Amino acid sequence: MFSSRYIIYIASLFVLGCTANSAEKDETKIPTTLPVISLKTQTTPIYHEYVGDVQALNNVEIFSRVKGYLEHIYVDEGKPVKKGQLLFRINDGEYKAEYASAKAALSHAIAEAKEMELEADRVRSMVDKQVISKTEWEVANARLSATKAKIEEAQSALANASIRLAHTRVTAPFDGIIDRIPYKPGSLIDEGTPLTTISDLHEVYAYFNVSENEYLEYAKGKIKGKGHEGVLVELILADGEKHATNGVIETLEGQFNESTGSIAFRAKFTNPHNLLKHGSTGTVRLTSSIENALIVPQKASFEIQDKNFVYVVDSTNQVKMRSFTPKLRYSHYYIVASGLKVGEKIVYEGVQSVKDGMKIIPKNLDFAGTEVSLAK
Repeated sequence: MFSSRYIIYIASLFVLGCTANSAEKDETKIPTTLPVISLKTQTTPIYHEYVGDVQALNNVEIFSRVKGYLEHIYVDEGKPVKKGQLLFRINDGEYKAEYASAKAALSHAIAEAKEMELEADRVRSMVDKQVISKTEWEVANARLSATKAKIEEAQSALANASIRLAHTRVTAPFDGIIDRIPYKPGSLIDEGTPLTTISDLHEVYAYFNVSENEYLEYAKGKIKGKGHEGVLVELILADGEKHATNGVIETLEGQFNESTGSIAFRAKFTNPHNLLKHGSTGTVRLTSSIENALIVPQKASFEIQDKNFVYVVDSTNQVKMRSFTPKLRYSHYYIVASGLKVGEKIVYEGVQSVKDGMKIIPKNLDFAGTEVSLAK
């Protein structure tokens, strides 16, 4: 038989256990305080970045137009030159002789023509006096025409010799920077040999490829008077620094590249101090904006099987898990395409500890993380 004291002891333990279990259940029912934000829309800047291929405004190879020995080089690699400045001289001895020969041939042809003209006048006078037949005058006149043709031929040869002589001196076609010079004085240069390259770098082009979807956005903007032409763009250099000046989109190609599905845009940049060189690369950054964009902080969302979710807080402070479709990412935010509405409240932080259906005590914050009062 158990004593009455033992029975009282067992009963006390049972009551204490029930009380402790009830206390634990009550603690789990206490709502957790969590920060929440109200969704809103705002005008949001969007940055599009593309790989840019930088090319000089003018970049041409300088070729030799005649054959000969490279006699003198007047410029150095990497140095600026002015339009018309003498760059190279090719030995011109044989071309001077060719010019002199052509000039002499022209003088001889002119003299011969003068002689034939006098002869034609003499024959005509005799024909008029009926001393000789008219056939003799026709023959003399034909000879005169032949000598005049020789004059034209000699003039053409002289002009050609003059041009070839002039080509022994190679000048700059425009203001620019001289590239590498592969040949040295004394080298035998053939006609068509590349002597150097000259680049006009006071302005440069940056070519970049845009996808068809993005192109359509620009094209629609053009209809609204905000077209791609005249849009300002930035150029980020290889070291991560921004180029000193903004560029302007001037034009685009007439068709899409079949293999990439993209189309090339061209922007022009001024080039202070010739910092940008022909063939260099950079990142072209184009800034646009989306009006009335509904944004969601990325830290307020989570992913399940490649879908994005947030916890929406209803009027009773109960949280419900809801999926949404993001349109794109912007900084630390998603721009919402569908699934959420303006004014809805979502859990801002601590989504890892939230369970669907639980109740919370909302702590209202703004998008900067500052607590706001809802008191009117």
